[in-house]
Amino acid sequence: MAGRLVRRDRALNVWPGYVDALTTLLLSVVFLLTIFVTGQFFLSQELSGRDTVLERLNRQISELTDLLALERSGKRALEESAASLRANLQGSEAERKRLQDLLASGQGAEGKATELGRQLDAEKGATTRALTQVDLLNQQIAAMRQQLAALEDALAASETRDRESQARIADLGSRLNVALAQRVQELARYRSDFFGRLRQILGNRSDIRIVGDRFVLQSEVLFSAGQAVLKPEAGPEIDRIASAILELNRQIPSDIPWVLRVDGHTDARPINSAQFPSNWALSAARAIAVVQYLVGKGIPPQRLLAGAFGEFQPLDAGTTEEAYARNRRIEMKLTER
Repeated sequence: MAGRLVRRDRALNVWPGYVDALTTLLLSVVFLLTIFVTGQFFLSQELSGRDTVLERLNRQISELTDLLALERSGKRALEESAASLRANLQGSEAERKRLQDLLASGQGAEGKATELGRQLDAEKGATTRALTQVDLLNQQIAAMRQQLAALEDALAASETRDRESQARIADLGSRLNVALAQRVQELARYRSDFFGRLRQILGNRSDIRIVGDRFVLQSEVLFSAGQAVLKPEAGPEIDRIASAILELNRQIPSDIPWVLRVDGHTDARPINSAQFPSNWALSAARAIAVVQYLVGKGIPPQRLLAGAFGEFQPLDAGTTEEAYARNRRIEMKLTER
């Protein structure tokens, strides 16, 4: 019977390590998603501004295109009018020449030739004005073409800057992923060294165990039943742990956001006292007591985190005294902030 209980305990001890490994992976994924969403937010802001500029440029191009079409239509009408006037002018000049040839044959013909000459001069003036309008229209069309070319150049430059921005964002995301993976690997190495050091310090004790990526202290080692005040004999045990944490704090680079999480757990039997209205309150008070003791030993407060789980994360689902004792515990884990 005792052999079966030992094998069962060993099988259950592996589970928290898997859970925390999955939790660490989930936190990393959430962090990457947060960085990605933030990058997408700033990219959408920049693309929104560029879309507004592109829309305004396209609208101006459309207006200029319509105006250019109108100007071209007017130009064709003026050119047709000018061609008609030129043809009339040529006919009038031919008629004038014919009348001048007949001038020598009679005085009456001379008066008619004079009248036709005045008409011819009027037609020449109208033709000249029409040609002037055609030249002015050509100049306006040339200016519009230049403006349209400038707008097309601005649009091409904007599209180029947009592609460059997208490339920079993609490169930034790739470098961020590489840096994050390196940080996770580095923290895992320090975590392994830390727990190896704790194994040397604590030795083979049944009431202080290392399970996966955390070490577990039974509550009886630190606290009296139903209390959250550290027992005097708990000091030497926590002092050895504090020395390992201080050594770790000197080794880990300051830019790695690590913390030591101290979690309090109780058994499933309810407590309802004036000081502790629930098991949750008791587990929180015990975790805080350990954290405050470690701060008193020189560990930076920003590297400590107190957590409380009450009776809701049992290691043993049984209802025996042995199961209750296993579930009353303090767990410490090195993790990311």
